[in-house]
Amino acid sequence: MSARGFVLAAAAAALLATAPAWPFGLGDLDLNKAVGELKNLKTAVAGPDEQEEREIGRVAAATLLGAARPLSDRGLEAYVNKVGLWVALQSERPSLPWRFVVLDDTSINAFAAPGGYVLVTRGLLGKLHSEAELAGVLGHEIAHVVLKHHLHALRRDAGTQLLSDLTSDAVAQRAGRANIPPQVLDAVSGQVKTLYSRGLDKSDEYAADQLGAVLAGRAGYDPYGLMAALETLDSMDANSSALALLYKTHPRPADRLAQLGSLGVRLDAFGSQPDVSERFSSSVAVLKARH
Repeated sequence: MSARGFVLAAAAAALLATAPAWPFGLGDLDLNKAVGELKNLKTAVAGPDEQEEREIGRVAAATLLGAARPLSDRGLEAYVNKVGLWVALQSERPSLPWRFVVLDDTSINAFAAPGGYVLVTRGLLGKLHSEAELAGVLGHEIAHVVLKHHLHALRRDAGTQLLSDLTSDAVAQRAGRANIPPQVLDAVSGQVKTLYSRGLDKSDEYAADQLGAVLAGRAGYDPYGLMAALETLDSMDANSSALALLYKTHPRPADRLAQLGSLGVRLDAFGSQPDVSERFSSSVAVLKARH
């Protein structure tokens, strides 16, 4: 990505930082109160490791947004942020500055970037049937962030010196002392493109599936929502162009379902929880007008 392209994409990424928390209800759960607790979370000053994670995440999110623009629909954006934030609050990293965005892309995929960025395509949203399925999909991406899968992969591939240069230059930029050198941005962005086109290790994807299903269950949703979403993908034509990148970067849905099957007893512990299909249908109705 050129320096100019990065600046434009970074401006789009900056919009994600303004996404507020919207209280909403889920069955008998008092989410008005629960999501409101976010205001009481004390976000500590980021240490060196988390500071680096956030800088890497900004570059990764900007790179992804340079390839696909956010969908221009504030209502849908607000809805996805509500669900995503509530699921993220169930994780071990609730105080990250979580940001969720819908990409205006018909392919079927979702992405996570270090520091709390989660992006989902409208193509994938159009294949889901309930809020529980959405919670499971977002939970999978949240799990990648919580477990630092992309961060570890980029540290391994890019090298510690390059990422340290990015962090120190970004700190200097915010202090008004210097700009981030274009060659540093381009080098890190190049590593990001390589990683997201290649994908993570299968073991990382299986781990994110398992934790994502648990997070959705903790949030009060039917914990089998992610499995239902994977079953839908498994029923589609594997040669569909909409699935090309997903199949290139992830294990096959059938393999992921087999791995999730081993969690059955653990997921059953959440009991009979709602899938919230009606609210989901009304919230994503705008997507039908775009087909």
